Amino acid sequence: MTSKFADYLPLYRLEDIFERQGFAISRATQSVWCGDVADLVEPVYRRMTERVRQSHVVATDDTVFPMLGPGQTQSTRMWVYVGDEANPYNVFDFTLNRGREGPKEFLKDYTEVLLADAYGGYNGVVAGNAITRAGCWSHARRKFVEAEKTAPEIAREAVDLIGQLFAVEKQAKDVSVAERLALRQTQSPPVLAELRRKLLTWKEHLLPKHPIAEAVNYTLSQWEELTVFARDGAVPIDNNVSEREMKRVVLNRKNSLFVGNPRGGRTAATLASLTSSCRRHEMDPQLYFMQLLMNLPSWPANDLDAWLPDRWKQAHAGRCAALEIPPLDS
Repeated sequence: MTSKFADYLPLYRLEDIFERQGFAISRATQSVWCGDVADLVEPVYRRMTERVRQSHVVATDDTVFPMLGPGQTQSTRMWVYVGDEANPYNVFDFTLNRGREGPKEFLKDYTEVLLADAYGGYNGVVAGNAITRAGCWSHARRKFVEAEKTAPEIAREAVDLIGQLFAVEKQAKDVSVAERLALRQTQSPPVLAELRRKLLTWKEHLLPKHPIAEAVNYTLSQWEELTVFARDGAVPIDNNVSEREMKRVVLNRKNSLFVGNPRGGRTAATLASLTSSCRRHEMDPQLYFMQLLMNLPSWPANDLDAWLPDRWKQAHAGRCAALEIPPLDS
């Protein structure tokens, strides 16, 4: 579990590693084990999902996750939903396509803030309900950086203004939500007003298909979402936290190439959720899995929260003896 979903080693490489150590463990056997473990830990995964939906802010992103199909691979998707500090779990969800049904089902009872890129499918998720959609200034800045060669002066001016917004965030990094909001409300609105004024001016003078015009239009079309952070101190200015998790999925995809079927996709989502949340809390996923697999089958269902990664870490020293598992430093 740790090698596959925390270190991104594909099963065929693990098969060779085991063989060098004198163990004949085929990749097919390992695949079955992964599925069995995912089934066993599914209650913890479901509980993490419930907790993420209790977050004030959920950050999300998605990427292609190829799955074997007749004659060729299918472009299925892997989504990530990152909970806030009160619900500190990274939960992955596997779907067969990029339609809005995936996030709409995952967020069906959610009524707070969804931090995401400009993907149009989220419109159907937030439409007609209480979800507030927040945008990502890193995406907006990237549009200008990519188009810099076509209009360097405009690009540099836009990037400089966006950089001023990020400079405020740097000052507010280690303060409370209330203090961060106060700092934003003092310093960010003048920068936002100046940036919007320039965007509207540039839009009037650029041809619609000009690369910089596309960056301008992207930012203006997302303006309401991009300014949510200035009204809510708990909302990040960018969606980098979920993008980082997606990069790990891409690394795993590069090494393993594809999943074999929908069950394989669900298995990957479940186990990646646990290893990613372990990484978030700076935990040893191998020790966590070892204790989880030995004790979860007989653990009281009404005490399932004890196996949430953050709760397990907090209670680890006290529980080691009770669970008959060596302590972390042994």
